[in-house]
Amino acid sequence: METVLIVIHLMVVLALVGVVLLQRSEGGGLGIGGGSGFMTARGAANALTRATAILAAAFFATSLTLSIVARYGEKPIDILDRVPATSGGAGVVVPGNWLSTPLPAPAGPT
Repeated sequence: METVLIVIHLMVVLALVGVVLLQRSEGGGLGIGGGSGFMTARGAANALTRATAILAAAFFATSLTLSIVARYGEKPIDILDRVPATSGGAGVVVPGNWLSTPLPAPAGPT
């Protein structure tokens, strides 16, 4: 489920980038916009604006869905949850020695 959502999200992102790059620059801030271009008709501008809005809504929807799935989906099992709790406290394994030595008790507030 999560993989399908990620693939849909990536397709929406690529389409959104493409639609934004197809739009004509109004100010020509970099000096490369305006003039005759690929889509200069007013109807094409409205279609690109509408497509941008639809793709932006789809981007937000997939982003929120992915975050909800990540929050409430299956969680990996933590390795620390598998370790049984020891009654005497945590032990330290010395390299080369397979025996565990208990840690000293922490000093209380003085």
